[in-house]
Amino acid sequence: MNPVLAELGSHVEAALPDHVTRVEHVLDELVLHVAAASVPRVLTFLRDDAQCLFKCLVDVCGVDHPERPQRFDVVYNLLSLDHNLRVRVKTTTDEATPVPSAVGIFSAAGWWEREAWDLYGIFFSDHPDLRRILTDYGFEGHPLRKDFPLTGYVEVRYDDEQKRVVYEPVKLVQEFRSFDFESPWERMTPELPGDEKATRDAHPDRPVGSA
Repeated sequence: MNPVLAELGSHVEAALPDHVTRVEHVLDELVLHVAAASVPRVLTFLRDDAQCLFKCLVDVCGVDHPERPQRFDVVYNLLSLDHNLRVRVKTTTDEATPVPSAVGIFSAAGWWEREAWDLYGIFFSDHPDLRRILTDYGFEGHPLRKDFPLTGYVEVRYDDEQKRVVYEPVKLVQEFRSFDFESPWERMTPELPGDEKATRDAHPDRPVGSA
């Protein structure tokens, strides 16, 4: 465990005992778990506290766990240029409960919260302009939810021959498959890009692509 991150986690947990529910170290990264209502308080502290100074919001994203009652994780990734540190803040919510917007703390959160709303249906209260940002006008549903149907919807694209935007049904070319990439029989191509270099370097006299 990184001692600097361990000290930082203890500092934040001691300063915000009513807001930080759990401190976790995952793959040498500091993760702060907070209640949704505590997001503004925690983000403001991380931005302004002298031992933190996480003034750069790198991104805000959603994660869908449809088997849970609180199916969504909302994840905030922060960077401190002063201390050369990163921290991740995570909260959970469901399809109906809003998470307080972080736009008043980090203006960069505006577009990322719109993206999370558009693709996951995560609602952010007090957002100044919460509307779709990637899907088309009138699009129904949230396409990054794991229970979003893969067929039966339409997609929009620009047709160069017709010189206009056209709508077409979304249809998969095959049924869903679970690929096991650890198995040599499940590879999508006989040779992945770059493999030919390893073969050539290990066996300089062997023709490229030969077994």
